[in-house]
Amino acid sequence: MIVLTKRGRISIGALPLLLWAIAVHSPALGEDAALGEDGRELSSVVVTATRIAEDSRDLPLSIDRVDAQTMRSGQLQVNLSESLMTVPGVSAQSRQNYAQDLQLSVRGFGARSSFGVRGVRLYSDGIPGTMPDGQGQFSQFDLGSADHIEVLRGPFSALYGNSSGGVIAIFTEDAKPGFSLGGTTEYGTFNTQRYAVKTTGDNGDVNYVIDASHFQTDGYRIHSEAQRNLFNAKASDVLSDTSKLTVVANAVQTPSVQDPLGLTRVQLAADPTQAGVNAIAYNTRKSLAQEQVGAVYENHVSAADDISASVYTGHRATTQFQAIPQATQQAAPLYPGGVIDLDRAYWGVDLHMTDQRILSGTPLLLVAGVNYDDLAEARKGYLNYIGSELGVQGALRRDEDNDVHDFDQYLQAQWDPAARWRIVVGVRNSLVDVTSHGHLAVLDAADSEVRYSAINPVAGVTFRATDAINLYGSYGKGFETPTLNDLAYRSVDGSLPGLNLGLKPARSDNYEAGIKTGNDHMRASLAAFYIRTIDELAVLQNSGGRTVDQNIGETTRRGLELAADVKWEGGFSGRFAYTYIRAVVAQQYFTCIAAPCNPLTNPNGPPPANYLPVVAGNFLPAVAQNSVYLGLTWSYSPVGFSTTLETQGRGKIYADDRNTDAAAGYWVANWRAGFEQESGHWRFSEFARLDNLANRAYVGSVIVNETNSRFFEPAPGRTIYVMFNAARRN
Repeated sequence: MIVLTKRGRISIGALPLLLWAIAVHSPALGEDAALGEDGRELSSVVVTATRIAEDSRDLPLSIDRVDAQTMRSGQLQVNLSESLMTVPGVSAQSRQNYAQDLQLSVRGFGARSSFGVRGVRLYSDGIPGTMPDGQGQFSQFDLGSADHIEVLRGPFSALYGNSSGGVIAIFTEDAKPGFSLGGTTEYGTFNTQRYAVKTTGDNGDVNYVIDASHFQTDGYRIHSEAQRNLFNAKASDVLSDTSKLTVVANAVQTPSVQDPLGLTRVQLAADPTQAGVNAIAYNTRKSLAQEQVGAVYENHVSAADDISASVYTGHRATTQFQAIPQATQQAAPLYPGGVIDLDRAYWGVDLHMTDQRILSGTPLLLVAGVNYDDLAEARKGYLNYIGSELGVQGALRRDEDNDVHDFDQYLQAQWDPAARWRIVVGVRNSLVDVTSHGHLAVLDAADSEVRYSAINPVAGVTFRATDAINLYGSYGKGFETPTLNDLAYRSVDGSLPGLNLGLKPARSDNYEAGIKTGNDHMRASLAAFYIRTIDELAVLQNSGGRTVDQNIGETTRRGLELAADVKWEGGFSGRFAYTYIRAVVAQQYFTCIAAPCNPLTNPNGPPPANYLPVVAGNFLPAVAQNSVYLGLTWSYSPVGFSTTLETQGRGKIYADDRNTDAAAGYWVANWRAGFEQESGHWRFSEFARLDNLANRAYVGSVIVNETNSRFFEPAPGRTIYVMFNAARRN
């Protein structure tokens, strides 16, 4: 395979041999081999993908861990994109629009989503951030108190339930012994401000972390002001020598965040800072309030067995004002309105047992569990005008209650039949029920329901070829149900009210093979994957701010991921991540451009005049074929100084299913530097960062299949931020 650049070609066909050569010929660092002036070495990456802590190199799967230093040193700690840009296979693009979530995808799954996260499971301290319908939110993820993030990709994500792409889990730090209190102040371009206070404590029995922050910005674009208040707390109590109870609570509030909307190509060229059409006239905006609490009980019941039980509950209220013109709503008497009001209450439980024992002289690990999750949604739609006054909540046009619950059982086993071999297998049985009840006799459909189910097996094997090199392969089936937002509309004009319960879940076959290697000062991994998906969701019709989805025949994703961490003498270290993915439509389908619109029963026959083809070979939108990250850090411990220069490149991404327009690829460079000092009980840090050093103009993300070709969300030019932190520990 060849990666094309502007200056020529970079061959990566010999990468496996390169990894082998590095591992074999690089000397391991012993007591007499210093690794820089601070003497630090690369430690093993410990992850919990199999629900116990293990060295990631021994597992037959792709997983990366992002540590606290990466998340906080010289970072704003506002968006996940700051941290996940270093992880291969993951695309986390900031829209510069806090009324919309990051454009987050893993191996191309989730890229189409314009609201929330789909196709990727999210967890915070073991509590799901993904609802039973597969829709996820990460607004409650608190980077300021996080210890690390784990990113699992590929077949084994099926063991966590309704998702196809992967799992992203964030873990709050544990407090160090004693008591600490600290504060953070940040300021930068566009009047961006962040203030945070954090306290931690540990007296031997109770361990707690409490963090609260406020973020605000005027935004890069006109009509993009935002505020966000975030609270996160974790407390653990050692109940006995064998048991522990952990309680987590978090809340997020965005009282009113402006939505600048997307731009057409002409608008982008004229002025990338402008707001989209009707954004100001209709005062497009979103408000959000979420509160969540959960508890995890762990008990080491015997030398071989552990039990873990978790329970959580939460509430999320969202109101979004759209820019759907008054004339569009007046022309369709059953139109569901330009204001979306969602009130969601959710709860769930998970119980699993882990058994570790020796079987015929070889280690065997068994995990068996069951979980139940429930989501009750009250969905309302209102006109976004009253008379001639625009951007206000008008008459009620939609009123329905929707409920989704899942009931899953899972079993996994890990066995080392010989010193060089590890086998991991598992299966998950998923059952998802969706019900809907309309309250407006004219506008809402009668009661309806649908059930989705799947049994998804996974299997993988690791071969320890040498002390430094592991080879692995894995296979698994994926299962992704339509979310409530995918089901929300049967027609764009409201003529067919109720949920689109004719949609089917997408099902995929995931194959992966890779190599992992490392020693005290180098760690690298290379993974190749192939994914075939049937019944993936795509757009049937998109008009007037409403999207009607359909199932399409087949898509494929072929790709390669490479990651490497290196530490050199003199305090230098580096991180490299590269992703190649070819995500394409494998079977032609059609999209509708004017009513009436219904899924075609014969996609191979001649279509009606109001349908246009999406031909086989078209690229999936918002998925870059090539992306790369390279960061170089120098640390000088005698004065607590560190500096990082990093560059990120992304290939072209298409904006719609028909590949009629695209955002060009780009390269950007960022730099950050700072000092850390300790004096008695005090610890201080001061950092500055410059993003987009060359002041390049580029598109950061796209709104996939936007109705009026307002696809583009531009990224800012050069920006500067400064960050200060002070903390006292007793």
